[in-house]
Amino acid sequence: MTPVLIVPGLFGSEEAHWQSAWLKDYPESRLVRQENWDRPRVTEWLDALEAELERAGEAYIVAHSLGSVLAARLAGRPAARRVKGALLVAPCDLDVTDKLHPGSIGFGTMPTERLPFPSILVGSLNDHYMSLERLTYFARLWGSDLRNAGLAGHINVASGYGRWPGGYRLFDILKHKTRHLEKIPQRKHSPGREVPLA
Repeated sequence: MTPVLIVPGLFGSEEAHWQSAWLKDYPESRLVRQENWDRPRVTEWLDALEAELERAGEAYIVAHSLGSVLAARLAGRPAARRVKGALLVAPCDLDVTDKLHPGSIGFGTMPTERLPFPSILVGSLNDHYMSLERLTYFARLWGSDLRNAGLAGHINVASGYGRWPGGYRLFDILKHKTRHLEKIPQRKHSPGREVPLA
């Protein structure tokens, strides 16, 4: 079975969080651990995620909040080839997050590159970490399939999301999408060599 990397955001995911339930419900899931959950630095967090991808060989990503932004940072990096697909839930807008938690995060600016792997981006109408307008904007930039969860807040424990069956259904959709893409023939070539257009 393909491993599933669970990628929490700022402060990690507490015991009642749907990501913690996911770790219990999916035997193939693994938590991407960070040295410092309270003062995240993008280089350190990215190193931890890429190390887990290296160990897995290939994996799905299920990320929440700042973890979703972290997963989007993989675009343009060699480790991205190891991502089979990503479920990105309630990404946080870094400018907004910095205002809500001054001096806590060192993540620079929002990633804007198109993701080289299939992704589903889930957000809500009333998430105080990212407006629907910005969510739509990043879904377009990242090339993600956007899903609106309605009045779901930040899709966390405070918003009433402990075990989240809807997340499992979205993950099934993502897996179906990746299986469909695998059936499309790809032109294979060696890196660094020119490939004829005809």
